[in-house]
Parts: sequence; C-alpha cells; structure tokens
Amino acid sequence: MSSASLIQNLRHTRVLVLHPQDREADELARQLKRIGCQVTLSWPPPASIPDGVDVVYFLLEPDQASRRSWRSSDLRATSIAIIDFENPTVLKELLDTSAHGVLVRPIRAAGVLSTLVLALSNRSYETRLLAKVAKLEETLKARREIEKATRIIMKLRGLSESLAYEFIRKQATAKRISTAAIATSIIHAQEFLSELDGGA
Repeated sequence: MSSASLIQNLRHTRVLVLHPQDREADELARQLKRIGCQVTLSWPPPASIPDGVDVVYFLLEPDQASRRSWRSSDLRATSIAIIDFENPTVLKELLDTSAHGVLVRPIRAAGVLSTLVLALSNRSYETRLLAKVAKLEETLKARREIEKATRIIMKLRGLSESLAYEFIRKQATAKRISTAAIATSIIHAQEFLSELDGGA
C-alpha cells in the first residue's frame, strides 16, 4: 500500500483501544476520532481480538503481559503499545509483543497521527515480507520434492538425472499441472508401494 493511499484510508480505520476508561483513554479516543477513525474502547483486554479490527492500541503493564494470550505478530491487525515509562523490563516486554508502534503516557495530540501512520506502514511492510517468505518456502519445498522425485525415477527407470527430470516435466505438461504436483504424486506413490512391500 502506498503512503498516499494509507493516509487516505485512515477515515475507514477500525480501532480497538484496550485501556482502562480514564482521561488517557478519552484523550486517545478523541484524537483518533478527529482523524476519522472508528473507535471502540474495551477493558479488561479480551482473550482474543475480534475480527474486523484494523488497529489495536493496548496498555502494556507488567502484570498484564502474562494474562494476554495474544501476540501482535499473531494478529491480522496493526498493534500499538501504550506504556508509562521506559526501563529495561518494559522495553523487553515491548519487544516481546512485536508491536508496530508505541505511545508513551501521558497521551497528547502530538504524535498520535504520526504513530498511527508509521505503525500501519510497518504492518504493511511486514505483511509483504511474510508473503515473500511464504512464497520462497513454497518454492524451496517444491524444488526439494522435484529433486526427490527425480531420484526415484532415476532409480526405477535407470535414467540420468536430466532424463528423469524431463520425464517429470513432460508428465506435468501432458496433465496441465505443475512439475511440483507431479513430483508429489510420484513421492506418495513410492511411499505407498514401500508400505505395501513392508507389509507383504
């Protein structure tokens, strides 16, 4: 998502604020509503974050960390921690949450918008990276299976590596599926036949 579209979409952002109902929560909600966000306040924190939430602001307290069953990295939403002060214990817990941004109390108007935009940008970047990693892992898995299937065909047909791979590629073309899918079928068939041989 581009910076321009990110800022334009702020008015449609659904925000959940997990903070005791006090002046700090009221100030944060007021600033978010001025930006145009749809804000919901909730306390105590729920066991899980409801679907449909784009951003979660959560108060990070030492005694809350053990009771919170979710981590920011597990959420589909962007997460922003709210802290009182900065010391080694709080910073460690902050890092453990994998939050995308942080606000320090007392909450003031200055910083709410920039923190929100930066956190949304960080989350968008993280999502793109995770998608790339997942694609790379899938590619590596497919490559390993193709190599394994190639070795099976080499052994069964007495073919060279290049001819065994060409056999797999031709089968994939004929059936109009990927070479990885053919490779998986060959591996499963070989495993099935091995089980039969073992049970005989």
